[in-house]
Order: sequence, then C-alpha cells, then structure tokens
Amino acid sequence: MIISVEVRFLGIFQRLSGKKRLQLKLEEPVTVRKVVMKLTEMFSSDFERVLVDSQLDDPRPNALILVGGKEISVLQGLETEVKDAEEMVLVPMVHGG
Repeated sequence: MIISVEVRFLGIFQRLSGKKRLQLKLEEPVTVRKVVMKLTEMFSSDFERVLVDSQLDDPRPNALILVGGKEISVLQGLETEVKDAEEMVLVPMVHGG
C-alpha cells in the first residue's frame, strides 16, 4: 500500500531543498531511514552532505528528526515507522568550534 508522508524542512534544510514542505508517496513499510534515503536521492549532494554525517552514515548528528511531534531517539530511531498522513520534521543541529 502507498502512503503519504509530509516532510517539513527548517533552517538550512529548507534553503537547500527549496521547500518548506514536501509530500512524499512511499510504499509501506515506511521508516525514517527510508524517508531520509529518498530525500537524499531527490535533492543536491549539498543537501545530503549537510543532512547525513558521512563518517557514521547517519543523519542524527546533523538533524533533530521529529515524527508525529516526537524526537526519534525516544521512539525507534531510524527504524521508527512513519504512518500515513504523519508529519516528519527535519531541524538542523547547530555545531560550533
């Protein structure tokens, strides 16, 4: 079954994607990992570089990811299932040095 997931971009993710929101249609089961992979295929290599930590191959060091208003670390991490019509939000993490 195909489900619809709404992705909301904040900060640099909005600038690099050129969108505030995006409606994705994906085949079930849909996990956060699957949504992230689809987004990195759709947008520029800059988007992927900013979202996904290249050493860990993981977006969590660079983004707070919310599904249904909850941060994925209190759910099942990248394996968190995203249900039909559920919103996923990407919030950039600020790193300093």
